[in-house]
Amino acid sequence: MPPKYTHGHHESVLRSHRARTAQNSAAYLLPSLRPGLQLLDVGCGPGTITVDLAALVDPGRVTAIEPITEALDLARDHAQQRGQRNIDFVVADVHALQFDDNTFDVVHAHQVLQHIADPVTALAEMRRVCKPGGVVAARDSDYAAFTWYPASAELDDWLRLYRDAARANGGEPDAGRHLLAWAHAAGFTDVTPTACASCFATPADREHWGGMWADRILQSAIADQLLASGAADQAKLQAISQAWRDWADHPDGWIALLHSQILCRV
Repeated sequence: MPPKYTHGHHESVLRSHRARTAQNSAAYLLPSLRPGLQLLDVGCGPGTITVDLAALVDPGRVTAIEPITEALDLARDHAQQRGQRNIDFVVADVHALQFDDNTFDVVHAHQVLQHIADPVTALAEMRRVCKPGGVVAARDSDYAAFTWYPASAELDDWLRLYRDAARANGGEPDAGRHLLAWAHAAGFTDVTPTACASCFATPADREHWGGMWADRILQSAIADQLLASGAADQAKLQAISQAWRDWADHPDGWIALLHSQILCRV
């Protein structure tokens, strides 16, 4: 059974994920895309990146996968709203893909490897279904490298609790620093590793990020998990939620999130 998805699919989570686009979340991959390619999008989430990628490879096709139907339905709905019709939606486990060898020109995974049981096996599967001469692309955050101002004991608690919860679910929240090693272990020899950062420091950006986490720590799957496990009580989660709102309201509030990226040639 795949590990539990730490974030879940509460509105506060989707609010963040729906802000992702191919340009702001997969810019390192875009030079490798052209019309007519066949692309596999692993862990497509609510589909905002997927639909953008589909537009770039049209009249090629995108196959979007998630391990459960409910998650896949979110992407299907978004594609219908955008009128993007060159996408196939398939329930699949990245550890054991049902596709033939050499099926896709591009295989893409955004913020997926940090949540799964065996990233090396997953990358090996992504390599197997990619055509010779194609590319496998992955981007993942590194939570331990997140940094913010001003200092906050409650936000320190947030980071500790999140990392512990993610690991309890079978994931690796600091996946970014492991991507290159995982790619080599999966058999890739031609890998271009890069990194970039997301920064939230304007009033609007702080409201988006801080408000999202202020809600998420109280209402989403991570809140349920922390309470059920006894890792935190309601008072602790309320204090973290308020700390996110205080950070968002601070005129000097700043946070940077590190992301690592790999572009692997097959």
